[in-house]
Amino acid sequence: MKEVMAFIRVNMVNPTKEALAKNGFPAFTCRKCLGRGKKSIDPALLEAVMAAGELPANSVGEHLTEYNRLIAKRFFTLIVEDSKVEEAVKTIIEVNQTGNPGDGRIFILPVAEVYTVRTGECVAD
Repeated sequence: MKEVMAFIRVNMVNPTKEALAKNGFPAFTCRKCLGRGKKSIDPALLEAVMAAGELPANSVGEHLTEYNRLIAKRFFTLIVEDSKVEEAVKTIIEVNQTGNPGDGRIFILPVAEVYTVRTGECVAD
């Protein structure tokens, strides 16, 4: 089993959860979080763009003005069978991909063991 962790835009929560459920992934956790990517913006470039009055009113403009602040994001995590990882990742990408900075990141981690709290039974290895 694998854990699929995805950081996405706040406005993409409903489309993402609908797409996951539609594609056979109804069980997941979604949390509020703050973060930023590793990409930095040259402050001189930002100043020049803002001085010219050409700051776009979209996610690119948001990226330019938020180069050093934490941005609200949503963190999805779901546990899937190894054979379903590619499908889960594809689903998340198809819904969230705009081609602009800040579309998100997906991380895949191995899951060593899974226990059911009610019974104490190990249900996967």
